[in-house]
Amino acid sequence: MAISAGDFKTGLTLLVDGDPCQVLDFQHVKPGKGAAILKTKMRNLKTGSIQERNFNANTKFDQATIEKKNAQYSYADGGVYYFMDLETYDTYELSADQIGDDKYYIIEGMEVSLAFWEGELLTVSLPATVILTVVETTPAIKGAPSTQLKDATTETGLTLRVPPFIEQGEKIVVFTADGKYDGRA
Repeated sequence: MAISAGDFKTGLTLLVDGDPCQVLDFQHVKPGKGAAILKTKMRNLKTGSIQERNFNANTKFDQATIEKKNAQYSYADGGVYYFMDLETYDTYELSADQIGDDKYYIIEGMEVSLAFWEGELLTVSLPATVILTVVETTPAIKGAPSTQLKDATTETGLTLRVPPFIEQGEKIVVFTADGKYDGRA
């Protein structure tokens, strides 16, 4: 099915130069003269690279059919992440490059969704939020405003800003899209 650049929406997967790409962000721009253009930010699902491209608003693309399978994260070893299909018990591997910053949100035993394109494993899809344990944080400063944030490190190595009342050992909810604190678990 052909998709016009003018019909883009965030999360859409399409074929660009023969590779499956996901639209991360887009903006319609109408210059004073000439046709409207579409400024896009896309992730190449094969390489993991993020690129910014401009397209004519009436450019057509084919939609990339991405197949999803539920899997459970097993473990990581030597830069390779292992996942087990929950239906067939097959094991799938993703490299650290394919996982990217998602490594900060994956914990052993968690259920994820694996994305396949034409039988090839591309990437892992995470839930919107995850629960992580704080392993290191600075103590709260007495008399500091309650709106002031402090640094904390989670069990996965993610460093983020949290409210002063969060202590070491607490479980917190973190957004996987931007790595920001959402609340206590």
